[in-house]
Amino acid sequence: MSEKEKMLSGALYYANDSELIKERIECKILCSNFNKTDFLQLDERKILLKKILGKVGKNFHIEQTFQCDYGYNIEIGDNFYSNHNLLILDCAKVTFGDNVLVGPNCSFYTPEHPFDVKTRNAALEYAREIKVGSNVWFGGNVTVLSGVNIGDNSIIGAGSVVVKDVPKNTVVAGNPARVIKILDEN
Repeated sequence: MSEKEKMLSGALYYANDSELIKERIECKILCSNFNKTDFLQLDERKILLKKILGKVGKNFHIEQTFQCDYGYNIEIGDNFYSNHNLLILDCAKVTFGDNVLVGPNCSFYTPEHPFDVKTRNAALEYAREIKVGSNVWFGGNVTVLSGVNIGDNSIIGAGSVVVKDVPKNTVVAGNPARVIKILDEN
C-alpha cells in the first residue's frame, strides 16, 4: 500500500513521502496562482479552483487567500461562499453541503499527529474526514478539527474550536465549541 493510499484510508502514513510532497507542491502552486489572480478576474479564479478542488457545485465563490494541501480531497456543494483566508488541510476528505457560508480566517484540519513522540518524530500521521452538512454558517476565526461531522442548518459561532460532532439545527460556540441554542427546524 502506498503512503497516499494509507493517508486516504485513515491509516498511519509517512507525510514526507515523495509522491505526497510532489502533490502538495503542485497544489500550492495552483493556490498561489489563484491568490495572485486579480480579484476582478472571476472566471480565471473559478477555472483555477476547479483545477484545485475535487468537486464543485453550482454558484461558488472563495475569496483570496485560499490554501490547501492537496485540493482533490475537497468537495463543495451548490451556493458555497468563503470569505478571506480559508485554510483546509485536506489529507482526508473535507465535504461541504449546499448553501454553506464560511466567515473569514476559518480553518479545517484533517491531519492528526500521534501522541507517541517516537512515532510523531518519524513524520508519521493520520487523517480523519470532516463532513459539513447543508445550510451551515461559520462565523469568523472558526477552527474545525479532524473527524468532525457538522449537521445541517447549524451555526458555528465566531472564534469557535470545533472538536466534536455538531448536531443539526444547533448553534455552537466556544473553545471547545458546545451547543448554546437549539434552532427551530422550520
